[in-house]
Amino acid sequence: MTFKVLNPGLLTTIQDLGRPGYFHLGIPIGGAMDRLALRAANLLVGNDQGAAALESVFMGPQLEFEKDATVAVTGADLPARVDGVEKEPWTAFKVKAGQVLTFDYLRAGARAYIAVSGGITTPEYLGSRSTYAIGALGGLDGRALATGDMVPFGGDTGVKEGRSVPEKLRRMPGNPAELRVLPGLYWRLITEQAGRNFFDDEWKVAPEADRMGVRFRGGRPLTFNEREQPFGAGSDPSNIVDGCYSYGSIQVPGGTEPIVLHRDAVSGGGYFTLGAIISADMDLIGQLQPHTPTRFVKVDMDQALAARADRRALKAKIEEALA
Repeated sequence: MTFKVLNPGLLTTIQDLGRPGYFHLGIPIGGAMDRLALRAANLLVGNDQGAAALESVFMGPQLEFEKDATVAVTGADLPARVDGVEKEPWTAFKVKAGQVLTFDYLRAGARAYIAVSGGITTPEYLGSRSTYAIGALGGLDGRALATGDMVPFGGDTGVKEGRSVPEKLRRMPGNPAELRVLPGLYWRLITEQAGRNFFDDEWKVAPEADRMGVRFRGGRPLTFNEREQPFGAGSDPSNIVDGCYSYGSIQVPGGTEPIVLHRDAVSGGGYFTLGAIISADMDLIGQLQPHTPTRFVKVDMDQALAARADRRALKAKIEEALA
């Protein structure tokens, strides 16, 4: 069973929950930028939560189905239409053979997840179907969808249309967005005043935002404590001897514009990282449009773990609602 790509939209890729276990080899985990939205879309159509689906950025594709399917669209508010008839978001609906799925203009958020019954069944690479374009892995030939592509999917799962995720369980960023930060190993390199400024200032998402990382602008530049740069660290105080980057790390090259490393980011480098966005808030970054006002909020480890527990509870409520 397949659907045909009539128009791929701006940037539509195949994504699942990623390929953990290879970061030490420089291959990032990858997968959906908004994992909760992907899980919800798959549950709506009766798939395993980690099944491969489509991730569309800002603009949706046009897809013609050769066989009947159940479809759900979650994440960004990107209204779906079947032969021109609008469908409810975060809700399962039917698409019959020969019908065309299209999308209106984006209303909110940044990335929509389009799950199809049976999941997308392209070949796995290192245990995942996720597209990692920089490494040419996964998806369709390691690239975004293109006009004329035929995308295979599993078929009917027996789920009825109309199943829906309650609105109160559809997590999206606020305005301003708030991203919680756990300071890290290199926090000591900046002055106390710089640390206060980082959390006091309002930042905005820069246009340079993709699957590797999201840049922020508008806050005051960091100031650094005086130190003698170690051998191999370079002359800029934001440079370090190469170190490892965790998922969600916040680089600040030159001390001016923070960059949050996301799904397809590198595993190490020579810029210091002042901390990391907590795991519970990484999905929110996937839904930030350019110029979105954002504040960073300082938390400790106990608060980060509590937030992770809250996110797990939210996932459990979605599972219960769709059981």
